[in-house]
Amino acid sequence: MNKTLVSLTLVGLLAACASTPPAPVESGKPADNASKPVSDNGAQTQPIRPNDGGKLDPLNDPANALSKRSIYFDYDKYDVRGDQQNLVDAHGRYLASNPGRSVRIEGNADERGSREYNLALGQKRAEAVRKALSVLGAQEKQLEATSNGEEKPRATGHDEDSYTENRRADVVYGGE
Repeated sequence: MNKTLVSLTLVGLLAACASTPPAPVESGKPADNASKPVSDNGAQTQPIRPNDGGKLDPLNDPANALSKRSIYFDYDKYDVRGDQQNLVDAHGRYLASNPGRSVRIEGNADERGSREYNLALGQKRAEAVRKALSVLGAQEKQLEATSNGEEKPRATGHDEDSYTENRRADVVYGGE
């Protein structure tokens, strides 16, 4: 009789310690995060979220003009070329509609000219883009213009193709 009573008590205790299955989740609703899942190594894992429609950040979408960040200039010039205006417009409209975003515009020059001349030319290129973005609705507090002069060439050759690549202003968004 004692053996039976002890056995029944043990079975009752084991049954009380057994885990209960999670409550069912209604279809279409995310699972309750109150009991976050824990992996085998003890780290908390994040639930898989439903797809947000596959939208990419327009700044990172290769099909969007905003993914292009360099505005090119003619030799010894600092006015925004007509073929670069659409790109400047796209960045200006984006900044105007996203006042929390900011950019640093880095002006660059090719290796021809003195160091001082190229610093000044890079600054003028950056300022030209800054002014164009401002006209398009970007706030002054969103814009910073700096010059790299010839110090950050993208192409290292000594030919016209390399010079063309290095005559530019780069639009760098905060956090990049």
